[in-house]
Amino acid sequence: MFTLTISDKPVAITNADEDEARELLMSEDFKDDLKVLESEGAALWDGFATLNVRPATEEEKTEFENADFDEDEDDDDDGEEGPYIMFLVDVTDPDEGDED
Repeated sequence: MFTLTISDKPVAITNADEDEARELLMSEDFKDDLKVLESEGAALWDGFATLNVRPATEEEKTEFENADFDEDEDDDDDGEEGPYIMFLVDVTDPDEGDED
């Protein structure tokens, strides 16, 4: 498992292998998402802070393994599961309305 850090702060973890983790977490699409998604009222990434992919710590792995992924969702693929990405910080999408 590998963790994405922003300015050395762990932000997301994936169960992908190293090459795929780097491809996913450093992709332009994911970086664009990081600029939109917010944590504590601020964008996760400002577009300038240092992004790094590193091996996940045991604590991060445990948090990932204890997560409750919704595995009952219908997949459009033929049963193959791709890697999961889980945020290690509370994340909100300002584009989605408040649905409390």
